[in-house]
Amino acid sequence: MNMNLPDSVTLNNGKSMPILGLGVFQSAEKTYDAVRCALELGYRHIDTASLYGNEEQVGRAVRDSGIPRSEIFVTTKIWNSEQRSHRQKEAFWASMERLNLDYIDLYLLHWPVPESFHESWAVLEELYDGKNLKSIGVSNFLEHHIDELMTTAKVKPAVDQVEVHPYNTKYELRQYLIEHQIACEALSPLGRDNKELITDPRIGEIGQKYGKTIAQVILRWDVQNGIITIPKSVHPDRIRQNSEIFDFELTAEEMLLIEQMNRNQLHEDPETFCNFY
Repeated sequence: MNMNLPDSVTLNNGKSMPILGLGVFQSAEKTYDAVRCALELGYRHIDTASLYGNEEQVGRAVRDSGIPRSEIFVTTKIWNSEQRSHRQKEAFWASMERLNLDYIDLYLLHWPVPESFHESWAVLEELYDGKNLKSIGVSNFLEHHIDELMTTAKVKPAVDQVEVHPYNTKYELRQYLIEHQIACEALSPLGRDNKELITDPRIGEIGQKYGKTIAQVILRWDVQNGIITIPKSVHPDRIRQNSEIFDFELTAEEMLLIEQMNRNQLHEDPETFCNFY
């Protein structure tokens, strides 16, 4: 059994991005401790956003960790209102100031705001200098959004961060991203407040076979598919458990079983979300 998965994904610009990271959405005042815990446990990838209101804590935790900055991959995102108000440059530099880091590894358009994403992407291309900003990408973009973006883009997105989990496998989008050499990253890899998913007896049965939790099986399914994944937790035990997914391997049959659980169950629909936020 070959369990030696790569611990990183090479992006289309040659940069290396850790395949497992810590998400900090809704981590609030516990963000600093969660990030410090994750880094101490070996995580080297932290995902935040201007919307989350915790960039300052993320940056402080990274600085206080004592780990060389070059070893930690930090992602943040520009929010929809910052796109609509044509404040894309100001938003980037505000994130840089809050993080108080020398550079941002990956900067994403948080949502495909229809009237703004062409303009926003052009600004990201201008900011993408390899010094202050190492890579640029998108989040919650579907195939047609990327097709539309590429009619004016000069730089292809390095990453598309989308909602992927066993009840929303996004198989066609994942194949599209592979074809276009854009890395797929799973946000909400365990579902957003989806108690049914994290107690699914079919995944539980697989977990029993390997002595793993349902969450670990789901995260293993992600990385075994080459999907970058960023589970969120502020609990040290869960942060540790979420990282213990590299010592077992799902069979082809188990991978297919999980793939076939798809229900197209979305928490937020990219086709309509920007109509309200």
